[in-house]
Amino acid sequence: MSEAVEKIKLVHSPDLATATFQIHDESHTIGNPLRWMLMKNVPHPSENVINIRIQMYDNLSSLDALISALSELDKVCEAVEDQYLESLREGKFERWDERR
Repeated sequence: MSEAVEKIKLVHSPDLATATFQIHDESHTIGNPLRWMLMKNVPHPSENVINIRIQMYDNLSSLDALISALSELDKVCEAVEDQYLESLREGKFERWDERR
């Protein structure tokens, strides 16, 4: 008989100000909105550091995954900037007069 696994497990915590949790049998479908809600409701840390944990399977490289994600993010940012600059050049934006 298999041992029951806790849904949410506290993995590492010197104290509850900093903790690592594991959520079992879930994916990014809950992970992304949970991260968003935490970022929305929890004050940002005082450290100017981002910790990213990348977990791969089948001997795939987490470094390759990070480089690929950064490259794709760069392409998205370039596309948004290109569209923004084009809309400015063509005057395709809403204008209004600010009243004091």
